[in-house]
Amino acid sequence: MNVYLGTAAAQSIVCPSVTGKLPGIPAAAQAEVDRNLALLDKQLQEANDRLARSTGQGGPNFVQNAILGPLADKRAATLDRIAIAIGRAAQRPTGLNQLATCTLGGSSAQNAGPSAEDFVDIRKVPETEQPQADENGSTGTFVSRCGTTGSGHSNADDLILAPGMSDGAQLQLDYVGNMSTDAFSTNETLAEADTSCRTAADRSAYFWPTLRVRGSDDETGSNNVGTPVQPSSVRLEYRGNPTSQVTAAPRFLRMVSGDARAVTNGGADARPTWTCTGFTDRLTDKYPICPSGSDVVRVFDMPSCWDGQNLDSADHRTHLVFPDETGACPSGTEAVPQLRMTLTYENLPSTADVPFAVDAFASEQNDPGTDHAGSIGVMSEKLMRTVVRCVNSGRTC
Repeated sequence: MNVYLGTAAAQSIVCPSVTGKLPGIPAAAQAEVDRNLALLDKQLQEANDRLARSTGQGGPNFVQNAILGPLADKRAATLDRIAIAIGRAAQRPTGLNQLATCTLGGSSAQNAGPSAEDFVDIRKVPETEQPQADENGSTGTFVSRCGTTGSGHSNADDLILAPGMSDGAQLQLDYVGNMSTDAFSTNETLAEADTSCRTAADRSAYFWPTLRVRGSDDETGSNNVGTPVQPSSVRLEYRGNPTSQVTAAPRFLRMVSGDARAVTNGGADARPTWTCTGFTDRLTDKYPICPSGSDVVRVFDMPSCWDGQNLDSADHRTHLVFPDETGACPSGTEAVPQLRMTLTYENLPSTADVPFAVDAFASEQNDPGTDHAGSIGVMSEKLMRTVVRCVNSGRTC
């Protein structure tokens, strides 16, 4: 498979990263901070879109006066709202206004989509070792059958990271399970909604970024273009812990795996996992090139070590963390059933000049490392008890 590369050389706007400059965010301020962080991304995307549309317009000061200046004003107001939100519950951060000014970068590579280096022949990937269960481990599995995204449930919202903000994800998300999930969902509306799962007691929301196939005639220098493709199968499997029994996960527990801003944030929270059918013992953080007869597979393992108290946390991660490399949960946490979401895509193009990529923020270059997923657990207590029994008893349910 040869990878199609965008050829546009237009410039793009680059803004200072805000997330890494923030202090600890109080839980009471998290939702408002998340909404405004998402708004910063949206403002940058809109400015880059206008920059692309206005190529050749105006005089030498056009970009500064018509695009960069107004963008700085919008960012300054948004950064001020972030500071105010944090200041209501803790010491107000200072200096955020210094992050308002953006600059014109060189190449538009950040908007051009995947590059050849983002792909790897799965046959060249070494086998990946997995933690082995000991005598105290829980080895059962429970599968919730919720169909695929064929129901057409998708949007650009992110209920976990940008609640209450339309288009807060800044990329398209596909859903199975809960049929009502959007930016304005609440625990109450999720509990009352319909579900695509065969077991009506599972109203959990399961979601991930849309995968798209890009063609040589697609717009170059643009982000998230191409034809959306749906997985041919979605497997939602709750698994055990290699070193201990599991306890019931609480209803409405928020789970996040991976980082949509992995490139910008340095990759510390990135967890991309790609493979191909017939090669599932070989896992890679790049887009896999699968041989004939083999299909592309995305795997999302959710964190499964719960702090025993919180359904969410300020960073959406510290309340539910990942086991260590042996599979053991850190001290102070307890193992709950680990959700693994496995998406298989049949018949993705493998001809020259037709790559595929996940939707991503404009700044992230459709990098495979930005792949991520989320879930909000909305199982009934009875069903969760069944999951725990199956997992702890070593059964396949």
